[in-house]
Amino acid sequence: MRNSRVYDCSIIEFSKHHAPQGNLSVVQNDKDIPFSVQRIYYLYDVPGGESRGAHAHKELSQLIVAASGSFTVTLDDGRTKRTFLLNRPYQGLLVVPGIWRTLDDFSSGSVCLVLASHKYDKEDYIRNYEVFLDYKKNGG
Repeated sequence: MRNSRVYDCSIIEFSKHHAPQGNLSVVQNDKDIPFSVQRIYYLYDVPGGESRGAHAHKELSQLIVAASGSFTVTLDDGRTKRTFLLNRPYQGLLVVPGIWRTLDDFSSGSVCLVLASHKYDKEDYIRNYEVFLDYKKNGG
């Protein structure tokens, strides 16, 4: 989505179920998030000072969750940047297509869980920031 903006991305809060044995949150396709999950992956053991992401997607939407610990996600639409601190497992950051994302500041032991709207497709990735800016400005 060449016309997407960082303001199309938002924090989604999931239902929380409290019990003496621990807490439970639920994420359901097309109910709690606006897409059907086709792929799930997670990042862990990210060394201190390292960044992840640094790419955009043409079609894929993502829900990024700090399942454990914390990290920051910086979103960039080519004109505006927004940074989110993710540190609550009952919240996720919805990232729409056409947004450059970078993940930084991983706390020790953090786990970044990602729910994706599509299966892996290397053609959907934009991995060069200058190419991304051209994609946003001129249609690639």
